[in-house]
Amino acid sequence: MSNSKCALENNRSKKHNDYSLQINRWFLKPIGAWPQIDASTLVWKILILLQIFICSSIVASSMIPCLLYVLFEKDNIKLKLSAIAPLLHRIMGSVHYWVLLKRSRDISNLIQHMEVDWCLIHGHDDREIMLQQAKFGRFVAIICGIIMHGGTILFALAKAMKTATIVVGNETFTTHPMTCPIYHKIIDTRFSPINEIALILQNLAMLVVSTSTVGACSLAAVFAIHACGQLNVLYAWLHELVKTQMEGNDKAKQKLAAIVEHHLRILSFISQVESIMHKAAFVELAGCTIVMCLLGYYSIMAWETLDTAKITSYFIVYLSMGFNIFIFCYIGGIITEQCKLVGEMAYMTNWYNLHHTTARSLVLIIARSNNVIKITAGKLFQLSVATFGDVIKTSMVYLNFLRTMT
Repeated sequence: MSNSKCALENNRSKKHNDYSLQINRWFLKPIGAWPQIDASTLVWKILILLQIFICSSIVASSMIPCLLYVLFEKDNIKLKLSAIAPLLHRIMGSVHYWVLLKRSRDISNLIQHMEVDWCLIHGHDDREIMLQQAKFGRFVAIICGIIMHGGTILFALAKAMKTATIVVGNETFTTHPMTCPIYHKIIDTRFSPINEIALILQNLAMLVVSTSTVGACSLAAVFAIHACGQLNVLYAWLHELVKTQMEGNDKAKQKLAAIVEHHLRILSFISQVESIMHKAAFVELAGCTIVMCLLGYYSIMAWETLDTAKITSYFIVYLSMGFNIFIFCYIGGIITEQCKLVGEMAYMTNWYNLHHTTARSLVLIIARSNNVIKITAGKLFQLSVATFGDVIKTSMVYLNFLRTMT
């Protein structure tokens, strides 16, 4: 009977863990970036490698010609500036894709860590706390997908619907402008059907890099929110500590030992999240700052010609980039605050009703909570809401400098 009950608990924990990560799995599986925990067959592994190769080739087919255009095309500075933002967008997405693939094993360990967390929680109230956080994590992942994918898709549609007329000799042709300029010595994309093929490849590349960005941001958010759920459970256990004292000092010591062990387990989880995501966060922070500056510059240039379609598309992408940074800064800020709150919660309990040896042990919890693990961008900048404000201000400073120079 006990074995069947244990199996039932494990199945329920796995179900809850799958529920919290379902949206992330939908984002990352199509590009082969979801950790294949159960991918044991050789055929399945080959299919995943093929999937990664196709996605990487699509991104490279768009990014490399654009890089060559920026470096070697003999155009004026304004045309080169117009190519830098889409190039940076692809570079940022490629880095996110590389981080997700390279740290696949570590991400898999975090997923298994989450499943064990669900198994360790037996109380109904504690499970409700974690389920609320899981629902919030799913909501954040959905919002990430809608805003980031929405901005990319709308921008791609706006570009695809526009046409330009070119005259070669005595003939007139209609062509679609590229979302990312291509070095003309590689291929001439002005004429059909090369124009349509190149446009489709570029839109697919935008979709892949956008999905990588969405996957990295939403996965970081879900991991951070799961950690917050665990910390909320820890707060509840701290409040129950005094009630346990009434059952005897030994029970209180056992409860305190469980609290300390759970606290260290949460901090270990947060430390692993930081080690995986700090590179992606740095690329997002630096890249989005430059891209937002360039989008502001493009909007000013489009305003001079009253091109409302361009201004609208730039504004949508600007909001998407701003949201990317906000997600990383938000999760960094919320984890720091929640970790500090452990010490406050320990102090706010009725510790004076505990046995003096048990109450004295709370000092160690308070001291450890003051030394919080900070989520950073490249180990250089701490991520917080204040950092988000600094990024917006920095992009405006760069925009003014760019306007002055051009």
